[in-house]
Amino acid sequence: MVKRTVVITGASSGIGKHIAMTFANQGWKVIGTGRNAERIGRVEAQISATAGGMDFTMLASDLSSMADTLELARQITSLTDRLDLLINNAGAMTAGLVMTREGLEANFAGNHLGPFLLTQELLPLLKRTARDQAYGAVRILNTTSDASEMIPSLDLDDLQGLARFDPGRAYCTGKLANVIFARALADRIDADGIVAHAVHPGAVDSNFFSHASPETQERLKHLDKLTEAEGADTLIWLATAPEGAQSNGDYWHKRARRQPNPTVADRATRDRLWAESEKLIETALRQSDTV
Repeated sequence: MVKRTVVITGASSGIGKHIAMTFANQGWKVIGTGRNAERIGRVEAQISATAGGMDFTMLASDLSSMADTLELARQITSLTDRLDLLINNAGAMTAGLVMTREGLEANFAGNHLGPFLLTQELLPLLKRTARDQAYGAVRILNTTSDASEMIPSLDLDDLQGLARFDPGRAYCTGKLANVIFARALADRIDADGIVAHAVHPGAVDSNFFSHASPETQERLKHLDKLTEAEGADTLIWLATAPEGAQSNGDYWHKRARRQPNPTVADRATRDRLWAESEKLIETALRQSDTV
């Protein structure tokens, strides 16, 4: 039997780590990514202490850096000649305005632009894997949030929110971009037999909120939170369940389709987000070359 391969970003902690360990225990070849060297080391130590000979590789990368993201894609394609599943799970919430060395707002870069670029770079591998398989056997999942429902739309003229920056709105913008990107991607890859979906896992009791603003942390302090296993459940299920291949570009929560932000349905918005994302990435990579 051919060993299926999954790439999971943000696999060094939280629901990403749980998803990665689950697929590794099921016999998949797992390539995970993380930003924090200490957490990556702990995951690798846990893997080495686990019996069963799991095929699990961790790569260090910061998806808020477009240069790092390109290098990550090169590393992944050097490790595998197939990719059955890409889970764009890494995300972050900043407490204030942080600009990267490439001139990008870190929140939007890490939550949307990095996953957008990584997906583009890995599409040839995904398409090659899907070539001789049934429709929907190859899948792309974006981890998003109900924060995507909390703003009316994207400001397509200022996606990074630099004119009047607010960390809460910045996070909502990135998460809405995840949902719109999944639908826009579905428009483009359906003919290749690949499906893309966005998943709202719910608020999870992990370290995810640790870098949020004090106001956000206070607001979320008394919120009922899921365990990491509960938060990962829909992503793991949707990755292989027959239901995942019965549609394309949907938004999911608790193993069911959920109505997304109305702006997701607008084709012009989807196309504009795609074009503006490409422009921001191109500019950032030029800046990276000069640093």
